[in-house]
Amino acid sequence: MPTPTISPSRAADFKQCPLKYRLRSIDRVPEAPSPAAARGTLVHSVLEELFELPAEQRTPEAAVELLPGCWEALVAERPELAEMLREREKGDETWFREAERLVQRWFTLEDPSRLEPSDRELKVEVEVDGLVMRGIVDRLDVAPTGEVRIVDYKTGRAPSERFEGQALFQMKFYGLVLWRLTGRVPDLLQLVYLGDGQVVRYAPDEADLRGLERNVRAVHEAIERAIEERTFLPRPSRLCSWCDFKPLCPAFGGTPPEMPREVDRVHGASGSASYADERDRDPRPAGAA
Repeated sequence: MPTPTISPSRAADFKQCPLKYRLRSIDRVPEAPSPAAARGTLVHSVLEELFELPAEQRTPEAAVELLPGCWEALVAERPELAEMLREREKGDETWFREAERLVQRWFTLEDPSRLEPSDRELKVEVEVDGLVMRGIVDRLDVAPTGEVRIVDYKTGRAPSERFEGQALFQMKFYGLVLWRLTGRVPDLLQLVYLGDGQVVRYAPDEADLRGLERNVRAVHEAIERAIEERTFLPRPSRLCSWCDFKPLCPAFGGTPPEMPREVDRVHGASGSASYADERDRDPRPAGAA
């Protein structure tokens, strides 16, 4: 039997709303392309590609010049993104200007000419006691003296205290996986919020990561119980306003599809999705307070 697998995005889905988790990870209900999410993917691509240039050429102008090519590559992979922009009332000009603004703001927060990442878009995966934990790290920095920093870019604004724990959950998850892989606790977790130019830093310790591991296992066990009982209840919150699954939610008068009779336990625990599907999302859409 395949080993059950979980990612921070899928764990966060279940913690936020079990029904959302089910519709996304088990039923695989299609979700409409989001302009904010697509812009975030584009900005991530540019910030990754920029490090292919020599350090002295990593300028704001060079980054902006990368936008059209990165967008063409994304559209070639997902043609529906182009249609999404054509359907916007304001067209795509404003959308691209915002992407430029986010890319340029990054240079006020970090200096890429002084950075040489150890890894970018790093796929991390480790099995611990029968559970595979995996995800994608935007950037991993290793100092010449050995200090390790995990960096994640967010194109929204920095969260209020209410949401900060959710963002740190994702980063601690990455820290946990890397600790289990390497035996070293990362020295710093860094969230770079391009929406408002804030940087959130957190230095984890082994107790943090052990606690996070217990939390992840508890979430996985709750998912398994929900599968056994075939019960994924909605958990209404202010985030429902932005949920693609709202029309199917009983809390808003909707009816979810019938749950599949057989649920692949790996699939049900986030394991059969591709790494691209598992890119971790902000708990709120970009720009949400």
